[in-house]
Amino acid sequence: MTPAQIRLLPDQRLHLQHGPIDLICEAWGSKASIEAGYLRACHRFEGLLAELVLELPSLRRPNKTLVGPIARTMGRAVAPFRPKFITPMAAVAGAVAEAVLAEMVGPGISRAYVNNGGDIALYLAQGEYLSCAIAGTRDQITVHYSDPVRGIATSGWRGRSWSLGIADYVTVLAKTASMADAAATMIANAVDLPGHSQVTRSPASDLQADSDLGTRLVTVGVGPLSLANVNLALGRGAKAADAFHMAGLIEQAALFLQGESRRVGSIVVKEPAIA
Repeated sequence: MTPAQIRLLPDQRLHLQHGPIDLICEAWGSKASIEAGYLRACHRFEGLLAELVLELPSLRRPNKTLVGPIARTMGRAVAPFRPKFITPMAAVAGAVAEAVLAEMVGPGISRAYVNNGGDIALYLAQGEYLSCAIAGTRDQITVHYSDPVRGIATSGWRGRSWSLGIADYVTVLAKTASMADAAATMIANAVDLPGHSQVTRSPASDLQADSDLGTRLVTVGVGPLSLANVNLALGRGAKAADAFHMAGLIEQAALFLQGESRRVGSIVVKEPAIA
């Protein structure tokens, strides 16, 4: 296993990378507080991938006993979405972001985030807020201290993970990054047109031999769809998102497919002003 890569970017954000884990970390506060927070984040990052690798066989299967703190977070995040198929790996990016953020935050830090490839864990002190861009759009969302949201995640067939559905992007806001990660996966899976001729699929195991999805068909291409079919697929995803919202699993969601979108919850998005 290659060693972890740790560096401070020119804009003073912290970049932590090891294997598939790629984190951008940023904190606000006094210089000494930020330096101390970054040092704590680096210490937590060391050995983190090895910790997960030890439990990979269990993390790639539903309903297995999990031992490590991040693995247990992943297990808790996906459990409410069963009995539908979901493994703890659906929450890995969000859970890793949470773990590093928890170590980074300390005295003197007013707000912070850890972005793990688009799955983001947030920290906000009283009165603080952060604005984030929604993947694939120019839209922005703002999370305030008073909001229950502390995690944002995006999933879809165009992303870095395999999807069973055809959503370009699904962005979810939830109480934690791991819950947002799991929910985004499930909602993106639900945006679908089973058997449609414009959708190309392949067994996940053909694309990645050790995929937690096994031989399940994942989307590798989506051709042009009629507006009626786009609305049908988005409607299916919105129905799933609404059920998760009603159950308290997510706070907000935005679903996107071929130029059309749906919103669930009280999500407020705005296009940034052009300078």
